[in-house]
Amino acid sequence: MNTLALAAAAALTMAASASPSLAADTKDIVTSAMTELMINKNVNAIDTYFAEPYIQHNQSVPTGLDALKGLAGQVIADNPAFKYSMVRILADGDVGIAHGVYEGFGEMPLVAFDVFRVENGKIVEHWDNLSPIAADNPSGRSQTDGPVEVTDLDKTDANKTLVREFVETVLIGGAFDRLPDYFDGNNYIQHNSNIADGLDGLQEGLQALAKAGVTMRIAKVHEVYGEGNFVLVMSEGDISGKPMAFYDLFRVEGGKIAEHWDVIAPILPAAEAANSNGKF
Repeated sequence: MNTLALAAAAALTMAASASPSLAADTKDIVTSAMTELMINKNVNAIDTYFAEPYIQHNQSVPTGLDALKGLAGQVIADNPAFKYSMVRILADGDVGIAHGVYEGFGEMPLVAFDVFRVENGKIVEHWDNLSPIAADNPSGRSQTDGPVEVTDLDKTDANKTLVREFVETVLIGGAFDRLPDYFDGNNYIQHNSNIADGLDGLQEGLQALAKAGVTMRIAKVHEVYGEGNFVLVMSEGDISGKPMAFYDLFRVEGGKIAEHWDVIAPILPAAEAANSNGKF
């Protein structure tokens, strides 16, 4: 094997081995940052775990660390009951995803996905989707309960491909005859607050929306992140014409989609947003 081929093989080997290590580092940084800032309520954690230029995609918050420090300090000072509970933590390369619940931050607890990009050991970008906690769904499931353990790390890429194809083929493309390609019969655990378990529960939920005159459309997938058996899809669309952001977390088991959590939240018009970075 010539020198060029050896160098290429070495580079490929290094790239393949770097990803799990990078994801582990990302997960550690995001976990520590969320624990110190949101659970221990230590605003100084921003200086430790975050760095400029800090790109903020929450449309209600200006971009930059000064705005983050101001918001965090105000929320903690004005809301003694403020509490954050992290339910799941995932990482895909330099991107970390936290699935959790905020309490004492507004009139009702909020279920949230927080997505962070890490660069040089610091968090430099943030996206999120938050929605008021709803009652348990018809199958008695909450918006956050269920498995939390990340498994099947060797299947990450295959699971991301499966979930992306499902969203683009079925949810966007409307090819519902392809559902058997993505599910194990009627086995589908559902955490959306309005829909029961099973594909029949999904169908009944969609029919109920249609009967109520509500239309729901996913138009574009922006990002797909995954670690092992969990895959998060960040997409945009609308509900009855109102622009919405859809964050859908899927658990894959045995090559089929087995479980689903989501947070759906409005997308503000650009003129009303506190920053110009966009929701995505």
